[in-house]
Amino acid sequence: MPLVWNDSLLTGINIIDNQHKELFKRINELLDSAGQSKERVKELTGFLQNYIINHFGTEERLMAKTNYPEYLAHKDSHDKYSQEFKGLKDSIDREGVNISLTVKMNNLLIDWWINHINKVDKKMAEFIRDKI
Repeated sequence: MPLVWNDSLLTGINIIDNQHKELFKRINELLDSAGQSKERVKELTGFLQNYIINHFGTEERLMAKTNYPEYLAHKDSHDKYSQEFKGLKDSIDREGVNISLTVKMNNLLIDWWINHINKVDKKMAEFIRDKI
């Protein structure tokens, strides 16, 4: 099942929205990677891991710059996700994409992002949009 971008996910902060769109594109490439070479899958997971760290850094810098009151809780959710993604990446790199990892991928790569953007990022964006 692909991760589908639609305008209801827009935060109104261009850099964040553009990064989210790129994440969705790359996540879909990983979700479609079953049957591809281990090297290609490692390339996709490596890119995603770096891009996620970069994206979270962008949000965290904006939150710090604007003294966002829920910065620590938001950063904590980023840190937890980064650790979960690293675990998933390590499993995928070792085993390739299999049925049990596909279920985990769907939860971590689809459900988490939709919920995080709709609940956490939009709330953050509402606060910082006028301050940047």
